[in-house]
Amino acid sequence: MMKLEGVAAFVAVAEAGSISEAARRLGLAKSVVSERVTELERLLGASLMQRTTRKLTLTGDGEMFLERARRIVRETVEAQAEIAERRGSLSGPLRLAGPIGFGMLHLGRMVNAFLAVHPAIDLSLDLDDKFVDLAADGYDAVIRHGPVEDSRLIAKRLATSRRMLVAAPSYIEKHGAPASLEELAGACAILYANRSADWRFRCSEGETILRPRACLRVNNGIVMRDAALAGLGIALLPTFFMYEQLASGALQHVDVGAEAEGAELYIAYSRNRSASAKVAALTEWLRTEIGAPAYWERP
Repeated sequence: MMKLEGVAAFVAVAEAGSISEAARRLGLAKSVVSERVTELERLLGASLMQRTTRKLTLTGDGEMFLERARRIVRETVEAQAEIAERRGSLSGPLRLAGPIGFGMLHLGRMVNAFLAVHPAIDLSLDLDDKFVDLAADGYDAVIRHGPVEDSRLIAKRLATSRRMLVAAPSYIEKHGAPASLEELAGACAILYANRSADWRFRCSEGETILRPRACLRVNNGIVMRDAALAGLGIALLPTFFMYEQLASGALQHVDVGAEAEGAELYIAYSRNRSASAKVAALTEWLRTEIGAPAYWERP
């Protein structure tokens, strides 16, 4: 008879792409995960994976079994969660991904408070500024800043976020503050490296796209903020990165007579399954913690 732990190990390895990464996600030794998959193959009488020193791929039998194995694991986890919910508690694993900067400044604190209320939840939080593949990487939900264009996902808005041009007083004193989009084009810009370097603005004439001269490109918003604080250049940042620095005067708003394109904060989960009670509870928790308007947008 197949053991659930073997099925779960197989799904984890297939989704992670390696036994070592699956072991990390499951919190088990690599040898334990390997033994469980081997035992599953023995019971099924079929080879599910082809292993080499460089690559792990599914066999034809493995591809066929994976769909059913995922369903078995998912329904088991959901059944456990439903029983816990009937008893008035939330429990079990919850895998969440989010951007590094927002995670360090805001999400970590909110998640810590959530877990204090729901201590039976086993939450794993992975921070990465690149967009993860929620289904392939095995996440229950992902926090994203910006549009969610993947049709496989359902996105719930958490907050509206403004973007503002900011610079340190030292930069403005040395170079002056651009007062128009034309002047901004010649300024020294701190750009986000993971996406298009275009700066988009709304003005009376419509949308304007600006491609500024870069003095620094970096893939992390906190490092961008710190570069602006050091007087290196002008940065276009979401207000949740630097609302405290704006309030203290360490950074100043650079007004060019046009409003920068904003963005939304979302929590998203797979369309193929309804939001679990844990994801739904976390969504409402984050909305309450952030507030409307978001606390970083308040005077």
